[in-house]
Amino acid sequence: MDRAYWRTVSLITLWQVSASICYYTVFAATPFFRDVFGLSRFEVGLVVTGLTLGYAVFLLPLGAATDRYGEHRTLLLGLLGLATGVLLVAGATSYALLLGAVFVLGSAYGTAIPGTNKAVFDNVDPRRQNTAIGIKQVGVTAGSGISALLVTGLADAVSWQAGFLVASIIAVLVAVAFFILYDGEGAGGSGTFPDFRRLASNVPYRALAAAGFFLGAALFTTTGYTILYVEESVGTSVAFAGIVFALVQLFGSAGRVLTGWLADVLPGDPQVRITAILIGQTLASGALFVVVAATTTPIASAVAFSALGFFVLGYTGVYYSCMATIVPANEMGGATAGGQLALITGALVAPPAFGRLADVFGYRAGWLFLAGGSVVAGVLLLRVVHAEPPVDQSVAAVK
Repeated sequence: MDRAYWRTVSLITLWQVSASICYYTVFAATPFFRDVFGLSRFEVGLVVTGLTLGYAVFLLPLGAATDRYGEHRTLLLGLLGLATGVLLVAGATSYALLLGAVFVLGSAYGTAIPGTNKAVFDNVDPRRQNTAIGIKQVGVTAGSGISALLVTGLADAVSWQAGFLVASIIAVLVAVAFFILYDGEGAGGSGTFPDFRRLASNVPYRALAAAGFFLGAALFTTTGYTILYVEESVGTSVAFAGIVFALVQLFGSAGRVLTGWLADVLPGDPQVRITAILIGQTLASGALFVVVAATTTPIASAVAFSALGFFVLGYTGVYYSCMATIVPANEMGGATAGGQLALITGALVAPPAFGRLADVFGYRAGWLFLAGGSVVAGVLLLRVVHAEPPVDQSVAAVK
């Protein structure tokens, strides 16, 4: 692979790492939010919902802006917005202000998926795109793992807000580097919003988006409650729970790279082979939610969550690679925004539901709830395998 490839992929991944450090500080800080503001598990879930609501509201407009003005501008402004958002969260003095701050933080993160996916599909050879997407998506898990270590690690030495300050500084420095060094060829287009009527006529896209609701519910609820669960139910320290969360992210990174590579090298029709990988990840996640519900010791929980991370956090690259086999290249900005909207719609609903189940019946009921959703997602993905996109659409992936 040539130098230009690695330069482009490295810069996109670095952007994603720093953006995810900012965004996932909220997930890492859930035990501190609960202590400082006296929150129930349900109210903790509403914090995650507020974060993803900001993401949801601004995702489609920012996806359209990316198609119109190009990813260089939107990614730069998005990272500066994230740097501002983490400072607002750290400075919140009440639960209401905290909800407002996480909404702002989530809205800025709406530049991530449309911008980074457009950067890959506009600037990377189609034969290398699945691997590039997998590497880029490692930035999400790497960033979230770093955020957990920052927030929980600095909490004892300084304060939990110190991790947020460091995250903001990292984001500003990376934004400057990205502005100077990134020279991708992605340019603006028509400036119109995604044509959802056209996308709605695409049967496999509809099925993938429907599955995305349950996939997003599983992913964001897992990241939102891992630290709290390991601390409260397993009975460990917050620092150990932060290490478990980092392991989840580490194994999720491995899953994204490995499955992206498999999507590139395995033989057969791309739509079938890539969707089959995603189905395997989804069903394995469902089984591991059952395992997590049964763990009671620190070591067992670390092992179970690491395995869960490999699958439930490892699917996002394949999710978008699958989308590229059923959606035209010139619609990937809007289509990925719609696909991500499906993911975060699940994230809006599932964390409070999980928290309510945990409050009333215990954590085991919550994990089994996620297991059931994973099975439903697997069934929906079968439709992606068997259905064909509209005949007048030339898909982004090489057949």
